[in-house]
Amino acid sequence: MKEIINYYYNFDIADVIQNKNYTSFIYNGEDFYFVFFNRSEEELKDIINIITELKYKSFFAHDIIVNRNGSVLTKVGDNYYVLLKVIGNKNQIISFDDVVNNFWKLKLNNKNSRLYRNNWGELWSKKIDYFEYQMNEIGKDKKIIIDSFSYYVGLSENAISYVNKINSVIKIDDSDKIVLSHRRIFYPNTYLNYYNPLSFIFDLEVRDVAEMIKSEFFYGEDAFFLVSYYLKNIKLSSYSYHMFYARLMYPTYYFDLYEEIMNNDKSEECLLKIIDKIDGYELFLKKVYLEISKYTRLEKIDWLLK
Repeated sequence: MKEIINYYYNFDIADVIQNKNYTSFIYNGEDFYFVFFNRSEEELKDIINIITELKYKSFFAHDIIVNRNGSVLTKVGDNYYVLLKVIGNKNQIISFDDVVNNFWKLKLNNKNSRLYRNNWGELWSKKIDYFEYQMNEIGKDKKIIIDSFSYYVGLSENAISYVNKINSVIKIDDSDKIVLSHRRIFYPNTYLNYYNPLSFIFDLEVRDVAEMIKSEFFYGEDAFFLVSYYLKNIKLSSYSYHMFYARLMYPTYYFDLYEEIMNNDKSEECLLKIIDKIDGYELFLKKVYLEISKYTRLEKIDWLLK
């Protein structure tokens, strides 16, 4: 990869840190990441428009560097990569308040509409169908996954049913904000990840908040305090309250690790920190349901409230 980066970007670099999905290095005192690109070229055009708009509004995201051919995409073998120049201190922490306030305030428009993710039920269903097919084909030797997979599929199906039901009885309206969001929020939430434009999407503002709360729960933070704090300070529509809860119910935290295991990026044992907290997370979901119910009438979930 070092030779490829030198050739395409004319960067004379001595050392690189190589990972399956990216290569990182320092050049002239700045951090760069040569990242595997797994989105469409149409989405990339929208992402570049967002970076331009952010700069115009005096906000920022990591820069995408053009290669010697004038392209933002560099082909290596059968894959495409993008070179990112990190803006700011990559290890600086983005706070929960920053995520809640969404200081970018970028709205959905016809220049970024291909990044809109608006049908969670359909997207989740397709993922679960693929995971079940994958398990039948190549997962038969994964004991920890075999023992836990059905539970998380069941939890997912509950979240999917909940989303589909809400969409049939409550309509999204102008008070439900569609804002610049992320495919995933990690913990700790650093500049490196939060300002990565390759993670940008548009979705309901509750998406990032819910994903951050889930991440913090599984790293031992007081996630219920964050929920209470959020609900006290942000007024949502009935639709967004329900979508916030559905997002907390859907186990992204499990399936993210599942995919890394199936790609041989992590060992199965990393799932144990998730599985060991099944009872704790169910209790958390029950407490959150009761807390949100102070602000709106939620559709009932019988199995959880028993």
